[in-house]
Amino acid sequence: MTNRYTLPAVRVPMIEAAPPAMDLIFIEGFVGNTVIGIHESELHRPQPLVIDVHAGLAHARACDTDRIADTIDYGVVTERLRRLLVEHRLTLLEAFAEHIAEILIGEFGARWVRVKVVKPRKFDDVSAVGVQIERVAPEPESPRPGHSAEVIQFLASGMLPGKR
Repeated sequence: MTNRYTLPAVRVPMIEAAPPAMDLIFIEGFVGNTVIGIHESELHRPQPLVIDVHAGLAHARACDTDRIADTIDYGVVTERLRRLLVEHRLTLLEAFAEHIAEILIGEFGARWVRVKVVKPRKFDDVSAVGVQIERVAPEPESPRPGHSAEVIQFLASGMLPGKR
């Protein structure tokens, strides 16, 4: 016996694959002084910032090799933060945190970062103000299959720019 009634289509959400396990290298409570802010009172003398950084690597090779070259060296990161405090010309903590995230991803190869930047005792009645951001490194672009062969074929056909 066939059923004359059809059930409405049910949309089942796709289950996304779990993100890869991350090894986190972190620096918490890094304190440095810098000139940063938007108010006149902040633009003439350094003030303290407290920075927390968490940088993720998909299974740091150092777990297997026991070599500092196979992970993010937090000693080198702290030196880079000290240099940034002296060299930057930013006014907002958001931009400052973004720059730290870009450094960790671009210079140190982190796949994921969380950066927290705090101005302690900015106001008399508040213990701290600040920002926290998270960023994920872009996926590396993989070459299109056959793309190299297409370029070679194009060049070999004599179709060079500027030549007729």
